[in-house]
Parts: sequence; structure tokens; C-alpha cells
Amino acid sequence: MELSGPRWKCKNFSQIANSNPMSEIITQLKVCLSKSELTALLIGTDFLLEAAPELTDLLNRTSFGRQLKTSNDAKHYFQLSPEETFYLHHYLECLKVSIDDATSINSNELWNYMRTRNELFPIYYKAYMHLRSKNWVVKSGTRNGVDYVVYRHHPALVHSEYAVIVDWEKENDEKKGDRLKVWSDFHCAIRACNGVAKAVLLLNVMGCDVNFSLPEFLEKTTVDERQITRWIPSQCRDDCKLVERKGECD
Repeated sequence: MELSGPRWKCKNFSQIANSNPMSEIITQLKVCLSKSELTALLIGTDFLLEAAPELTDLLNRTSFGRQLKTSNDAKHYFQLSPEETFYLHHYLECLKVSIDDATSINSNELWNYMRTRNELFPIYYKAYMHLRSKNWVVKSGTRNGVDYVVYRHHPALVHSEYAVIVDWEKENDEKKGDRLKVWSDFHCAIRACNGVAKAVLLLNVMGCDVNFSLPEFLEKTTVDERQITRWIPSQCRDDCKLVERKGECD
């Protein structure tokens, strides 16, 4: 992933982020969640998690979920997206999940349930896991017309650097996704994201003709990263020096 450079919201925020690596905070979150043995409950299309003060602090610092406002200050609740829930449950192995307010379910049962709610969940989760496992903070990109936006650290400290679009392909390179089919789609995405100072990052989930079951899908598919930029002639030609080499220009 080619970085364009972080845009910190204040001068000393980079020092705060460097002294509090996201990887270390997530490790603390994993330990805390594992000890608490809490269960996230299905509410509509998302999941609800009740959190004690210590866990509330760690969830906020790692930017997992959205804290809900309640009239009872003694209780704290977080709304987790399907991707966040499965990442905490399966990848970090620190969260229990229930879909019927009864017994907890295992990873395969949760995976199959997510697929019944959204048949493309495996593809989007693969992209989410790819970014989160690299300690990027991944949030919904709906407001920017993309799938995700990613931050180098907590969104309170730094602006998001990338607007992420998720696509997918089969092993034989036959296009299966329906994103960015024509050049006008590329131009629209780049112009819209450049207007809010974000680079477009296209994540292609490769090998999607495998079985969508768990764990085969996560093990056999790969993610190809491509940053898409718009070529501006006025910025590229003025200082360009052409060097002739055997009749060709490099």
C-alpha cells in the first residue's frame, strides 16, 4: 500500500499515536474481552454489546463499534457491524455471539448466518480483515460513496487516508464483481474522493470461485491492493525530461 502521508488533526497527535500503537491497544482489548466472556446480541442487522467502564475505554480507543447514548450512565452499549463482530469473534477469538438471545454460536454458525443476511458478506469481510489485521482502523464509507474508509490511528487523532472500494474476481480472471466497470466509474470515484482529500484504494478479492464456507474461503482467497490516482498532465509534463535510448523514450 503506497502511503500518501497522514493528516493529523493537531501537531502533537502524531506523538500521541506513536506512544500508543494500535496493535498494543487491540491486544489489551482482546485480553479484556476474553476475561469478561461477554456476548454480543443480534439487534436488527447489527450486534449489541454491553460494556463495563474498562472495556468501554478500550472499544473507544480501538474504534470498534459505535457507543450508544442511554439515560443510564452506569451502563454502556456498543453497536457493532457484522464485520466488526466477526473479526472480534473469529480473528481475535475474544467475543461470544448470540443471534436468538439464547446460547452462543460457533464461528461456522455465525458465518453461515451472515451469508444468509448478505451473500457478499465473505468478500467484504475478507477485505475488512485484510485491513484490520494490518492495524488500520476501518469504518463505513457510506458517506463518501465507498465501502470503507481507513485511518492510520484513531479517527479523533487523524483524518482517513484511503477510501476503499471492494471488488472480486475468479481464479481464471473472469470478472465477477460489478464495481468500476467503465472509465466513468473510475473518474467519478477519484474526483469525489480527491475532493475530501482521500486516495482511492481498490481491494480485489481474488479466487472467489472457491467454496464460500469457513475456513476455506478465508484461507484460499487473497487480496490485491491497487491505489488509483488521476493523471493530471499539468503536474506531470512541465518538469519531465525525456531520455532517448535506442530510439525509445523512457
